[in-house]
Amino acid sequence: MEFRELLRMVQRRWLTVVVFFLLALIGTGVVTYAMTPKYESTARIYVTAEVSGDISAASAANYLAIQRVQSYAELAHSREVLQRVISRLKLDTSPAALDAKISSRVTDLTVIIEITARDPSAAQAQEIAKAESEVLAEYLTEIETPFGKTSSPIKATIVDPASYNGEQVSPQPVLNLLIAAIIGLVLGIGMALVRDLLDQTVSSTEDVEKTLDTPVLATIQYESDVPKHPLLTEAASHSSRVEAFRLLRTNLQFLDIDTRPRSLVITSAIPSEGKTSTATNLAIALAQTGLRVLLVDGDLRRPKVASLLGLERSVGLTTVLVGRSELQDSIQKHTDSGIFFLASGPIPPNPTEVLQSRAAQELFDRVSQMFDMVIIDGPPLLPVSDAAIMARDVDGAILVVRHGKTTKDQLRQAALRLAQVDANLLGVTVNMTPKRGGKSYGYGYGYGYGPEKQKS
Repeated sequence: MEFRELLRMVQRRWLTVVVFFLLALIGTGVVTYAMTPKYESTARIYVTAEVSGDISAASAANYLAIQRVQSYAELAHSREVLQRVISRLKLDTSPAALDAKISSRVTDLTVIIEITARDPSAAQAQEIAKAESEVLAEYLTEIETPFGKTSSPIKATIVDPASYNGEQVSPQPVLNLLIAAIIGLVLGIGMALVRDLLDQTVSSTEDVEKTLDTPVLATIQYESDVPKHPLLTEAASHSSRVEAFRLLRTNLQFLDIDTRPRSLVITSAIPSEGKTSTATNLAIALAQTGLRVLLVDGDLRRPKVASLLGLERSVGLTTVLVGRSELQDSIQKHTDSGIFFLASGPIPPNPTEVLQSRAAQELFDRVSQMFDMVIIDGPPLLPVSDAAIMARDVDGAILVVRHGKTTKDQLRQAALRLAQVDANLLGVTVNMTPKRGGKSYGYGYGYGYGPEKQKS
């Protein structure tokens, strides 16, 4: 993955990165606050060999001290030394508990042993380091004294008495939070990368182009007031949504200059992708250029357009097809937008059979001759075959996909449904794309037979 792609991925998954970053900071902050402060005291012991006699004997003694100094440091943790420290300080603890407070090391390339004690009390830490260094120095002299001798060839001298440090050495809030921030960012970016690799939803125009050999006609951005004001006539003329539909209108007009489509179906792979609002607003955008546009509610299962426009639904497509009303009398006009509208009419028990009828095909041919452009709002492709049937009888279809919801497999399956009936897929519109740092939204859309509940 290139750096630019990584940045785009982080931008798409910014919430995941932020969540892990904050969790790391909060978790570390809580743990740091709950930790008992520790203070530290350090003493240093210098180990030498007693020099007496000739030079060779002195060299041998020094070599002995250098070879054994690491072992001497380890003796600081021996039970005997620890028990003597406990007795000297009259501590109410065990050798194992005291050992957890003490560390010892040999300074590199020297014969200096550094004893460090940590304790919740700075004064107690100093007392422990002092007693530990004194006991260890005495113990080294004791164990290195040969049997029958009164002196040891090894001399342990405390060169730095136990220090007093009133500043706590742990926890270190600033350092801990800095490390937590780095770890949180790394984990967040890693998790975001995993989610991005596993995510099969359409999240960019590149995803559409890689999945289908079909152009993206427009991307329609999220705007928070859409649920309350879904129509273009209610939006500001300079809004991003209005500009998106103008772009969709322009791209649609230039798809094929010689045979410009005069009738098309707006559909989607699955419910809740915003196809109804897309169909309605595309019709409005086309009407704003002076074209005579007819919007047909071709969803004979869950019709939504009439309620979206505030028009009558009881007379329309189905009443015309069964001869209960005349086409001219069934077409309404939406005053605010200037579009003409043919509602769905009563919901039939057999929508697929109704749309497959010769009467439906003749009706679509007829309205295509009456108007400059006919836009049909069809149902989703994957749950039912209605939209594919209508797309076969008109000039083409536009597939609406919802950013972050429609999967690539659903997109492929929807395109396949159209191809199986030789319908012309004109292009794809990506709907509800988020702004930078924005959140996606959706319209509720339950599918099947039953009463209307929400707008789509």
